[in-house]
Amino acid sequence: MSSDSQSNLKSLYTKALFLQSQLDTLQASTTQYASTLRSALSAFEECQRFASSISLFSPNETLDDISSADLPYLSIDYHLATLLPRFPLSSTSSGAPDPAPRRQLVSSAQDGYGSFLSRLDDYFLLSPSDRKLHARWTANRDAFTLLSASDPAQRRETKIARFRQEKELKAQLETLEEASKSITVDEDTVRRLRIKELSLHAHLAFHALDMLAQEAAILKRAPAEPVSVAGADEDRRERERRGDGYSERLDAGLRARGNGGRGGPILSPAGKPLQPFTLLDGRREVRDGVFRSGHRLPTMSIDEYLEAERARGGIIEGGGEPEVKEVDEDDLEAADRETEKKREWDEFVEANPRGSGNTLNRG
Repeated sequence: MSSDSQSNLKSLYTKALFLQSQLDTLQASTTQYASTLRSALSAFEECQRFASSISLFSPNETLDDISSADLPYLSIDYHLATLLPRFPLSSTSSGAPDPAPRRQLVSSAQDGYGSFLSRLDDYFLLSPSDRKLHARWTANRDAFTLLSASDPAQRRETKIARFRQEKELKAQLETLEEASKSITVDEDTVRRLRIKELSLHAHLAFHALDMLAQEAAILKRAPAEPVSVAGADEDRRERERRGDGYSERLDAGLRARGNGGRGGPILSPAGKPLQPFTLLDGRREVRDGVFRSGHRLPTMSIDEYLEAERARGGIIEGGGEPEVKEVDEDDLEAADRETEKKREWDEFVEANPRGSGNTLNRG
């Protein structure tokens, strides 16, 4: 790549990274955030087009053919994929969430991560474990998951291993960044730094693909567009005009049963009966209820209730203080046994004063 092309691509890539870093300082609900997000996406897309126009990477070359200055441009697709899911969820004209644009964003992000990982795989930059994950994702991107095991213990171990791997990559990256700031830094250190950045991006890309696969499964089950309230009212009025008997009223059946099972008016405007009906003496019922108590009167006395509970087995009898057997003074042997028993108890109390067994918490 010529020096002019390299400087132009470097300036575009630096601008795109700066705009991407600005997103972390802004609130996602502000217009400035949306504007910065679109600008960062446009900048990375311009970098992608520029790198493609000059054929920066070729499948015929090896990793040694790529200069250390061009290695960061392998992450252009990765950065594009990280920006796409950050766009807010769109809404329909009625204000309801619209899942269709979100599905497109999720699919585009998956394509971006896949392109990034495939290019790293072409240059043998993926670790053996990441190469297996990439093969699993290529086989079935919709069902991809990092925690494929059903055993909870194994899933926990996988999470811990992934976390430790990410922590180790970041620590190594920090060490190389400190070494690259030195005045006497060599080309090998810079190259190892760029390759370590790509390894970290690959690690984060698989985590993002796991989350995107879960979101894609949720969006696939989402309805296309909910029926508006106005449309529902129009459908209800149309059914009422058709007269097919359908109604959303919960008391429709009760009203029909009260009118002889047919519903509708009982008499015509001319006074002619339209359906059978029953005359009730409502005046008598109202009169009988004038002097009735406002509460329910008891139907049995307390004694009758207790008898019924005892017959049902709801009353447990017994208990209370145990009966004290009185010793017959004329029975000398029984009196001697009782006296001996009391004497033994007094001797035991004297030999074992209260609290003598409490050796750990006296007092």
